This record gives sequence, structure tokens and C-alpha cells, in this order.
Amino acid sequence: MAANPDFIYQPPMSPYLDIIYQDSDIVVLNKSSGLLTVPGRLDEHKDCLQHRVQRVLPTATIVHRLDMATSGIIIMALNKPAHVEISRQFEKRLTEKSYIARVYGKLKNQTGTVDKPLICDWPNRPMQKVDEEHGKKALTHYKVLEYSEESTLVQLIPVTGRSHQLRVHMLSLGHPILGDRLYAHEKALTISPRLQLHAYVLTLLHPKSQEKMTFKVDCPFH
Repeated sequence: MAANPDFIYQPPMSPYLDIIYQDSDIVVLNKSSGLLTVPGRLDEHKDCLQHRVQRVLPTATIVHRLDMATSGIIIMALNKPAHVEISRQFEKRLTEKSYIARVYGKLKNQTGTVDKPLICDWPNRPMQKVDEEHGKKALTHYKVLEYSEESTLVQLIPVTGRSHQLRVHMLSLGHPILGDRLYAHEKALTISPRLQLHAYVLTLLHPKSQEKMTFKVDCPFH
């Protein structure tokens, strides 16, 4: 991790696993901030949500991810047909996702859309950056929920699912997410010990019944 050489992985142990819904096809979890979704390359980065779930549900597979520092809802498939169907829904953008974030400063507009293509900032990977020429399309809607003295609480709705999309899009507006060790300036870092980004709502069709299901997890920093 060239961009973050001082990083020491200390995954939270409590709760070890937070399952909010489970049936024979899917398991829905509330991931803690600071826990990797999938294992890293190094031995000390092996503890992750995937391995924790597979200890109790051996057939569980990862369908989508959250950044290590982001908390909130993740769904995993418990069999191959469920995995294929949920993957299809994510790919075709049939799922609906909503995040809550606290950003530095006061957003001028109550609502808006960030339409800025993103690409990997290769020398500083895993960081991403806006690149109008070579970047992949990235689209985020936002809505102000409340203002504080030094920050704004916002709802973020990603239409696309690029790596670090919400973090880089907020940065591009001049309002980095508080506690963002990759993108925030010193002042936005000191306000919060964790990245204030939370996957709050996930809506999708159940892979077998096709029933519309919505899962919510309260925001820990609001």
C-alpha cells in the first residue's frame, strides 16, 4: 500500500460478526469499520469478513465489497444460483444503495450530482483519481441531511460502483469525508478517528423468490 505506509491492520473483534438477516440463499451482515471484506496478500491481513462468515457458513461467497474503513451492509450468497443472480443485479444496477457520510465543511447545494470519471492513481495505488480522458464513468447523487459547525451530514447514492467512488467524488467537491486516511487533509482527519462513511440501505430482489427486500443498518456516527 504505497499510499499508506504507516498502516497497521487491527481489525475490530467486537462484534466479531453481526448477521442482520439469513435464509437458505443469502446472509446479510453489518460490517464494522476497520475490517477487510476479503483477505489481503499478507498473512496479517487474512482476518476479514469473508473468513469470519465462512467459519459459520462455509458456502458463503462474496458478491460485492465495502472498503475496509467503511461500515455497513454487505450481502453474501450461500449457493451458486444465488451468487449468479445477485451478481447479475449488481452488474445491471438493479440494486439500490444508500450511504451516509459526514464531510468536511458545508456543502453549498442541498442536492446535487457528481458525474466525474475515475481511474486508479497508479503510483499511489490503491488511491483513485478523477480523469476526464481515461477514467471510467462514475455517477453519485447527494442530498444534505444536516449541517454542523465544521461538517455536513449527507446521503450519498452511487449509481455506478467504482472503487473509492464516494470518497473521491466528495473530495472533488472540496469536501473530503471525515477520517479518510487516503484522501482527507489534516483537519478533516483530526475530527474523526474513523472514516465517516456508512452503507446504510441496500435494496434488491431475493435471488430465489424475486421478492423485493430492503435492509437498513443505523449509522454509528449519527
